[in-house]
Amino acid sequence: MSSRASAVRYARALFDVAVEESDPGQVEQELSSITSLIKGHTDLQRALESPSVPPTSKKALVEALVHRAQFTAPVGKLLAMLADRDRLVLLPDVLEAFQAKLREQRRVLEAEVTTAIPLEPAQQAALQQRLSAATAREVTVTTKVDPALIGGVVARIGTMVYDGSLATQLAKLKGRLAENR
Repeated sequence: MSSRASAVRYARALFDVAVEESDPGQVEQELSSITSLIKGHTDLQRALESPSVPPTSKKALVEALVHRAQFTAPVGKLLAMLADRDRLVLLPDVLEAFQAKLREQRRVLEAEVTTAIPLEPAQQAALQQRLSAATAREVTVTTKVDPALIGGVVARIGTMVYDGSLATQLAKLKGRLAENR
């Protein structure tokens, strides 16, 4: 089984427990904070991911972190289990999969918007509202800039692409003109 598939299974189990026993939003925050903490401290990351450090030592270190940060029981149990099984390297993927489950539960879609120039905050908010209206769901927007678009917007929501870029419109116009020759 791939590590990504394992991470998804851990995230799904954690999500199910979080829904029953605590607040999934808080669990997501805790997972995010411990992942950031580990990424931010290279010595800690090396110790937790090194095969030369025994799982019992990793588990003791994780339990100390959980106790100090006062994480909820589901997060503490997951971290202890990952440490015990020497699978702490999966934590970023578990976080990503957990966040996807949380967005799914909250009926939130992620849109990746590409524009030719950076959007102003008001423009981004207006675009977010239009995408929410078009999909009948709440939409979060991440933006990228690609000057090759010349102008307009390309929005990708899952597998659906809304392409209103000037570059695409010019390419279509070129194709129609070539057909009419």
